[in-house]
Amino acid sequence: MRALLVFLALLVSSTAHADRIKDLTTIGGVRENHLTGFGIVIGLDGTGDDTRSPLVKGAMTKMLKRLGITIDPADLKAKNVAAVMITAELPPFAKPGMNLDVHVSSMGNAKSLSGGTLLVAPLKGADQRTWAIAQGALTVGGFFAEGASGSSAKKNHTLAGIVPRGAQVELAAPTMVPTRQIALILKQADFTTATRMKDAIIAKLGPDMAVVNDAGTVVVPIKKGVDPTLLISQLEPIEVEPDLKAKVVIDEKTGTIVVGEAVTLRSAAITFGSLTIEIDETKEVSQPQELAKGETKVVPKSAVKVEETNQPMKVINKAATVGDVAAALAALGAKPRDLVSILRALKAAGALRADLETL
Repeated sequence: MRALLVFLALLVSSTAHADRIKDLTTIGGVRENHLTGFGIVIGLDGTGDDTRSPLVKGAMTKMLKRLGITIDPADLKAKNVAAVMITAELPPFAKPGMNLDVHVSSMGNAKSLSGGTLLVAPLKGADQRTWAIAQGALTVGGFFAEGASGSSAKKNHTLAGIVPRGAQVELAAPTMVPTRQIALILKQADFTTATRMKDAIIAKLGPDMAVVNDAGTVVVPIKKGVDPTLLISQLEPIEVEPDLKAKVVIDEKTGTIVVGEAVTLRSAAITFGSLTIEIDETKEVSQPQELAKGETKVVPKSAVKVEETNQPMKVINKAATVGDVAAALAALGAKPRDLVSILRALKAAGALRADLETL
């Protein structure tokens, strides 16, 4: 059914589109750094970790001890506490006092983190140094409710949440500021795109201002007396037309198919059919006659129905643009699951000029 097919390719214009170098590349040495940590969420409405969890008891005992309160871990029985892992991204050039979003995920058997508050917790990098401190109220995009009899209701995922701007940077982020040359690292390595980028930089800044190292790197020298920051600001708005690889992306779980801009089709003839199997199972009672020895039994009875539909062979014409490809595939009238098989068969036959990527 055409209504079930989502062709995002129809949203892509067939005309060339130039992108900024800022959007196509990253600067060598300028990157984010991953931060992780362990924390405790409190204030949960009976949806926290099991009271027997040694992880929660040990963490709570140590935290209370730092606050001057000594308690026996065996006395901790409330279910309003949960052990969590926290993560954040330290952006380049981050300075002390900046705030970061914190992602919080349960690591125990809690049922929900909704309504909880993350207690102060350090965020560390791969070097084991504390780069930020996190604390604050969680925002969870869902809810979980449970009755006394065991019935429950749940919406979305309640075991992960965010503390908006919940972490404060304590140390300046380590960043390698280029001093002799600027390495523009392409997010998608491609020789054609790298060459076009080099030509665009030379046309804007002059000869000998860019060199292609490989498919993923374009190097711009920093001449004597030139401010690297100013040079980077001049490079970022330069527009380059990237060369796209012909690709079709298939997500079989959701039936989504995305056709890339560079995909083309050659003429081919296709036929496809579907097999439907229906099993109807009923239960009949077998009861012995009066005064007869025997037992009443329930006997299952099944009815199996097999239906196979044959489709006539259809011809798809040569398609040179993404719009033509989408129209040719939609005209087949195939369901998403059938269309996945058709695309693979077209690729095997050499009629589909694209790489297939399955998610």
